[in-house]
Amino acid sequence: MHKIMVATITVIGMFSGVPQMAQADDAKAKMESMKGEVKAKGQEAKGETKALIEEAQGNKISGTMERAKGKTKAAGERTKGKAKELKAKTE
Repeated sequence: MHKIMVATITVIGMFSGVPQMAQADDAKAKMESMKGEVKAKGQEAKGETKALIEEAQGNKISGTMERAKGKTKAAGERTKGKAKELKAKTE
């Protein structure tokens, strides 16, 4: 009788723990996505700031290049965030 009770409690515990793990993975995945987006916005702002400084100095071409670099780095950060999000979902 004792073995049956222990087995039953173990099985119930296993099934009740699975949804909690799934929720934790979703939260971690959302967190990774948000971190990627924040880093991307930071890179865009950094590029825009450098572009404004260059344009203020009269270097319009350098300003355009800095702006483009900021957008490129932002896209890279978004991609990294999406990859980490997918990785967290599969864990």
